[in-house]
Amino acid sequence: MEVSNNADYDISKLRKGKNEWVKLNVGGTTFMTTRTTVGRDPQSFLYRLIQEEPDLNTDKDGTGAYLIDRDPLYFGPVLNYLRHGKLVINKDLAEEGVLEEAEFYNITNLIKLVKERIKERDAKQSQTYMKNVYRVLQCSEEELTQMVSTMSDGWKFEQLVNIGSQYNYGSEDHAEFLCVVSKECPSLVNGSDTEPSDRAKVLQLKGSRM
Repeated sequence: MEVSNNADYDISKLRKGKNEWVKLNVGGTTFMTTRTTVGRDPQSFLYRLIQEEPDLNTDKDGTGAYLIDRDPLYFGPVLNYLRHGKLVINKDLAEEGVLEEAEFYNITNLIKLVKERIKERDAKQSQTYMKNVYRVLQCSEEELTQMVSTMSDGWKFEQLVNIGSQYNYGSEDHAEFLCVVSKECPSLVNGSDTEPSDRAKVLQLKGSRM
């Protein structure tokens, strides 16, 4: 008699365990999860879908999986959030795509998390940092002193490169110089601003060897 009771109890457990699992066919990809996971947000589309008497009209495929016409790649982060409560998005997925799915499935806390993630991302991309902008000026020996003394605010002298005599009057040579100056300017992170002039860097290196 005790054996019979235990057998009935085990069968009951198996049936209960079987009913706990839910199969979802999202855009042709099958996902296996539990009713506990899907039911974490009672207001969500998924919670309403798996009720014994759902208020949503839905079909099932030949295996009994609920058919959902959505992108399976973006469903992964949604399902994982329901499993462990954390927002994990692969690098090849856009936050806006996950937000679209979170809104479709009406998962309130996930919607909030994704919006915060997008806000943080956009704020980071708009941050500025200071970088050096270089300019190369050509001048004669007579013009050098005046040029250095009259540089605009923020510009500072970096390097002077003697490029030799370009012309002469009579027997006198007139030396020519390349003057490298720099200035700190704000630049957007991931923006379109160009890097400091490669020519200026080469001239600085050349000058340091002379």
